[in-house]
Amino acid sequence: MTSTPTSTVHDFDFLVGTWDVANRRRTDFLDPQSPWEEFPGVSRASGHFGGNANFDEVTFPTKGSAGLTLRLYDPVRQEWSLYWASERTGTLFPPVVGRFTDGVGEFHGDDRHEGRDVRVRFLWSGVTADAARWEQAFSTDGGATWLTNWTMRMTRRRN
Repeated sequence: MTSTPTSTVHDFDFLVGTWDVANRRRTDFLDPQSPWEEFPGVSRASGHFGGNANFDEVTFPTKGSAGLTLRLYDPVRQEWSLYWASERTGTLFPPVVGRFTDGVGEFHGDDRHEGRDVRVRFLWSGVTADAARWEQAFSTDGGATWLTNWTMRMTRRRN
């Protein structure tokens, strides 16, 4: 049985609202032996264009930094483009593009990290009304192998 892409304009509707984020990332994104660091975050997301766009800002209070993601849905191709920007660099990173299939969002793109070409993969999984998991991995061999270097476990904040 083959999987059928199930992406729709509503894929990221779950994200609208405020989330507490438990971050875990490698201190060196390309070194599988580097230690992990853990730190909190808070994400605030909103939907736009009738669901065809989604925006969130995540702050990292113990790091003194923030970032934002703009997600745009292409209804013809039934795929999303996700753009990340960091407060530290003031630049918009190249997008990762993909879709949800069987409840898992998988997005890929090309970038550079510390002078090296990398293939980037974002995975969204475990999505419920009150929880979600995001994972970032880099590949330096064109996607043959992946090194997960950042995960976020998100829990919806109840006010």
